[in-house]
Order: sequence, then C-alpha cells, then structure tokens
Amino acid sequence: MQTTTDHIILTHEQIQHKIKRIAYQIYETNVDEKEIIIAGITENGYVFAKRLKTILENISDISVILCEVSMNKKSPRDTIITSIDPKVYQNKSIVLADDVLNSGTALIYGVKHFLDVPLKRFKTAVLVNRNHKKYPIKADFKGISLSTSLNEHVVVKFGTEDSAILQ
Repeated sequence: MQTTTDHIILTHEQIQHKIKRIAYQIYETNVDEKEIIIAGITENGYVFAKRLKTILENISDISVILCEVSMNKKSPRDTIITSIDPKVYQNKSIVLADDVLNSGTALIYGVKHFLDVPLKRFKTAVLVNRNHKKYPIKADFKGISLSTSLNEHVVVKFGTEDSAILQ
C-alpha cells in the first residue's frame, strides 16, 4: 500500500523499458553465445530474471536457461540453493539478477555461490541500484541508479501494474 510519503520512481512503462534495455545489453554482451543462464535471486529477482528471459528469447537466437537462486536475504551465509544443477552452468555465461542492489549482500553471496564451478563469464543485473554498497560489488546492467538516504527503502512491485516506490 502506498502512503503519502512514498514516491514512485519507476512507472509500469518505465520498468518495461528498463528491462527491455537490459535484455538488449545482455544480448550484446553474449552475442556469440548459443546458451546463457539467467539466475534470479528468490522472489523479485526471479520475476525480473523471467522477464529478461522472455525478452532475450524474442530478440535473439540465444537459448536462455532460467535458474532460481534461493537464499535467506537476512542471513545470506546460510545455504544457497539453485534450481539447476551446477553442471548445467559450468563453463557457461551467467547473469545474476535481482530487483534492487542495496547493500550488495545478497548479490555478493549469490556471486560467491556460483564461483564454486568454472564459468565462462559472469555478470550482474539489477533494476534499481541504490549506491549504498558495503561490499565491492557492482551491477553490470542496471535500470536506474539512485542516490537515497539510508533511511529510505526501495520496493519493486511486479504485477499487472509494475512500480518501483521509494519509501
């Protein structure tokens, strides 16, 4: 529910445009690949990954394997589980996707998980980059970069009317 102090930072149309632009950037980076892995971090990261997959398959001949990365974002050092076996992404190009890059905790532990097997290329994609990282991680593909205060919170709502709200 939106309150009077909430500010919409991305509308449904803007989110669609950002996702499409990121998909094109992923395609350009992987133009010589026959197959890539899009790994979405649980919940919104996975929704974001599914949307990237749909667009990539519409604009290219690349076969996209979707992977869900299940983790406890409040305790990312706990066990991380992927929906596909590590042998599937070995020596492949992977894009790890999440909706918001806040402190970088979820993304860095997600990256760490995938580094247990040899990879061809590894990139990260986020819809909103908040610039409050406590780890040395960056988003290779990002929809929008936002300077916010530490007290503010960004919520991405995917559905029939997507929105990104600054609370």
